[in-house]
Amino acid sequence: MKKISLTKYTDFIVEKTCELLNIDSPTGYTEEAAAWVEKEFAALGFETKRTNKGGVIVDLTGGDKDNGLLLEAHTDTLGAMVSTIKGNGRLKLTNLGGMNPNNAETENVRVVTKFDGIYEGTFQLANASIHVNGEYNDTKRTWDSCEVVLDEDVKNADDTRKLGISVGDIVCFEPCVRVTKSGYIKSRFLDDKLSVGILLGLAKYISDKKIRPSRALYAHITVFEEVGHGGSGSVPEGCTEAISVDMGCVGDGLGCSEKQVSICAKDSGGPYSYPVVEGLVAAAKKSGADYAIDVYPHYGSDVEATLRSGSDLRHGLIGAGVYASHGYERSHRDGAENTLRLLIAYAL
Repeated sequence: MKKISLTKYTDFIVEKTCELLNIDSPTGYTEEAAAWVEKEFAALGFETKRTNKGGVIVDLTGGDKDNGLLLEAHTDTLGAMVSTIKGNGRLKLTNLGGMNPNNAETENVRVVTKFDGIYEGTFQLANASIHVNGEYNDTKRTWDSCEVVLDEDVKNADDTRKLGISVGDIVCFEPCVRVTKSGYIKSRFLDDKLSVGILLGLAKYISDKKIRPSRALYAHITVFEEVGHGGSGSVPEGCTEAISVDMGCVGDGLGCSEKQVSICAKDSGGPYSYPVVEGLVAAAKKSGADYAIDVYPHYGSDVEATLRSGSDLRHGLIGAGVYASHGYERSHRDGAENTLRLLIAYAL
């Protein structure tokens, strides 16, 4: 297969990814992001349907309805929730998903109240002035030792409650989106908003080229992936295969870089379907996609939740390489393009 130019679509992926990254959507607070997803796929001419859980199913058209392929990516991210209003008016948090306080210290946050708007603050170590706190360097960063310092004149818990802040309010961490001249994409929550951007790029390619895939093709933009049940249920009738399009891991002992597409052979949930892995590798070779095959030691995906919910499917996992997962993450436009290239070769 001649290697096709995808620059136009990679530019589109980066643009849409950045838009989505700037929409707060920690697990449990995804309505605005889901509405954006519906709007963007509809603008490309595709029918969407909101699930009861809050995800979005997209019909990317196609032929054989008895051998459908489902592509899954998630728009929910890590975040936190107010668990206690402290006596000094500051907020103790509990994590949503795998948010790690070591990776969040000194980050700006937004506290989303249920009825009284949004307040800004900073996630800090308690007693954060190093000139005052002699134990600053030795204190382990935990959800108990860190707090949100509100950017409001509060001196006690009653002051904070009067703002309308209460236990159960969502706390969103600033993504800090940046795209460098050299093509690197840096932000919190590339996992998995970059993959949502990639599936939008695939949809634009299908729309522009007026392609009708030989088998039914769907996308499920899930929510609640970060807490393990995003891909449970909502599989369109007739699907026989599902592929999670999530981040590819980059780190010691793995072959993938941020410029490649990773094909996962096994993660903490066990091996992926061998025929699917074989097919993905063959498609990568045929299309000229730069790829790596890896085993992820600490990872679980949407498609595994789909299987655990009772679906009878072949399953796979791919994604653009992402470094510093669940922290301040980094990928590259080449990784997005190679993932798109593989999807075009495999799904269309």
